Amino acid sequence: MSDWTPTTCMRCAVGCGHMQLGVDDGYGIDAVRGNASHPVSQGMACGRGIEESSDPGGEWLSRPLVRKGGELVETSWPEALDRIEAELGPLIETDPDSVAVLGSGQQTNEAAYALGKLARGGIGTRNYDANTTLCMASAVTAYYDAFGSDAPPCTYEDIPDARTHVVWGANPAAAHPVLHRWIRGSATDDDSRLVVVDPVRTATAESAHRHVQLDPGGDLALARAILARIVGTGDIDRDFVHRATEGFDDLVSGLPPADAAAREAGVSPTTVEYLADVFTDRTLVYWGMGVNQSVRGTATSRALIDLCLATGNLRPGSGPFSLTGQANSMGTRVVSSKGTWPGHRPFEAPAHRETVADAWDVPVDRLPDDTGPGPVGIVDAIDGDADSTVEAVYAVATNPAAGLPDAGAATAKLEDIFLIAQDVFHTETTDIADVVLPAITWGETEGTVINMERTISRVQAATDTPDGVRSDLDIIAAVANRLRPGVLPDPPVDPAAIFDEFAALTAGTPADCSGIDYDRLDGELAVRWPAPDASVEGGYRYHETDDGTDRWTFETDTGRAKFSAPDAGDGDLPELTDEDYPLTLTTAREADGYNTGIRSRSVSDPDPTRARVHPATLSERFGSATDAEFVRVESRRGALAARVEADPTVPQGMVWLPIHHPDTNDLTVPATDPQSDEPNYKQCAVRIEPVDAEESLVEHVHDPREEELEA
Repeated sequence: MSDWTPTTCMRCAVGCGHMQLGVDDGYGIDAVRGNASHPVSQGMACGRGIEESSDPGGEWLSRPLVRKGGELVETSWPEALDRIEAELGPLIETDPDSVAVLGSGQQTNEAAYALGKLARGGIGTRNYDANTTLCMASAVTAYYDAFGSDAPPCTYEDIPDARTHVVWGANPAAAHPVLHRWIRGSATDDDSRLVVVDPVRTATAESAHRHVQLDPGGDLALARAILARIVGTGDIDRDFVHRATEGFDDLVSGLPPADAAAREAGVSPTTVEYLADVFTDRTLVYWGMGVNQSVRGTATSRALIDLCLATGNLRPGSGPFSLTGQANSMGTRVVSSKGTWPGHRPFEAPAHRETVADAWDVPVDRLPDDTGPGPVGIVDAIDGDADSTVEAVYAVATNPAAGLPDAGAATAKLEDIFLIAQDVFHTETTDIADVVLPAITWGETEGTVINMERTISRVQAATDTPDGVRSDLDIIAAVANRLRPGVLPDPPVDPAAIFDEFAALTAGTPADCSGIDYDRLDGELAVRWPAPDASVEGGYRYHETDDGTDRWTFETDTGRAKFSAPDAGDGDLPELTDEDYPLTLTTAREADGYNTGIRSRSVSDPDPTRARVHPATLSERFGSATDAEFVRVESRRGALAARVEADPTVPQGMVWLPIHHPDTNDLTVPATDPQSDEPNYKQCAVRIEPVDAEESLVEHVHDPREEELEA
């Protein structure tokens, strides 16, 4: 008889505690339930997390594969590793930057740390990033700019104490159901309210006291309008601004008139007045991909932080709270050497590079001195247009062939190089890979993750795994030992030893995890960083109370929080509507979809996606608003066939597509935020046309801009 095993759900970044029961015979999970003893979720768990943990719907990988004669065929682990060594070894010796590595927010901390150590300390490439840049980089950049440190100041403990909850460009009812329940529970208090800012009337908006339906791309203008209104009414926390911040007067001098900014955002002046009044309460502001995934993502994230700074909402029960999508996006940021060295050590600081090189016992000049161009820039470098040409990509637990913007063009580039894909399930990326490495999944692996409020908890195996598949950590170590022996231990690797290694490397940093080990996690189940010793854990950041007096200390050079520059984010959106492409595409999560969908759909034969369109838009285009008809949704980059759904919750002039379908990103624009490198997934120009029947219409469309470039 199997025993119940405590672990952490890996579906999203809430970090709910699970209990998992392995099957008595063979391999697999028999049952999953919430863990009442877990301090984060206290027994709560969403149905999707339980279902995708116990019975994922993906197509399992069970053996290593190599491409021979144009076909992927089963092989042994030694032969797969031989092929990797033969292809990557010479490239590393000639130019380490010719080998790119793409990681993921779905790995454990231990695997993410090992992958970063291989990429930066073994290979020495600057072309290393993770799919977390595709969702969280703008919020991360904004936190650094404002506070000098990554991650939100607030925690889940602040949710019950907030009087007002503003959910901006996020839909936690679909993406983070347990968190949404906490927010709704707090907002039902007599003196509390939930306000949702989103172009679409989402499930979260349905539960709100007020839904503010702004124009697509109008988020920055609206945030600036609110701040201008607050300045005009004098509802500024001037004591906090004077004592704890800098740059306020410069920002105010460049603010637009509130009414003009409201018009740009597509809302009324009275709506701006209402939102300005909201921020006079003790307010938590939550935002997600609707803000981050834009060329203005960093600027808009900064603008939301500015609203918190101006109104003094930097105390417990209030503050700016970015909502993380992937289960271990926070862990990837802390440990993986992607955007910082472990513990948020800055890349540009020579002393930190030397500390890391010493800890890893590698030459300091092997470590790159910049973080690289981001995932979009890495793929751009495949054709030689960037500073260095990428000739091979090692992708771990990520699906760039479906997840990158302008995915058709990205896939074509990935097909032209040597591609290694490491994953649990069959994906669009494993389809085109030269070597496929099969990994184990939730319920089979050991390690830790960090949720969106900085809490570390254990992931534990409730079942054995079949022969032929290995853990991410062991696979990475096996690859490392072929390419740079000694950088990582020989597999099988002890996850606890890897945890201790990266935790020690974070000592004394803003993300100090050195007071945490597996024994402590086994006893307490979850510990929030910073935790510099075994007796403490982090709470609300930057703020403390001394004899009833508020004090703030930030990680900036002056110790003060910084307001935005007056002209932050003034650049144009990348692709506006016109006569040829009169509609605006947006992409978002569905309640039952997981990232690019590989746990919940067939890759070989995916169902057609659905396009949600306002009935008036359909009537204008087709003379009717009938559900279940197929339409061709086309951008300047690609086209797809979709089952149309007349949906009045989507604003007129917009087409809504789910992020999880493999065809969606054939349409999206590859423009990125100039500060964060995060792509502009949420807004591009499309048109819709009727099609006769359900058919496969995904194709690469000629981009007229190519003629301009050739000319």
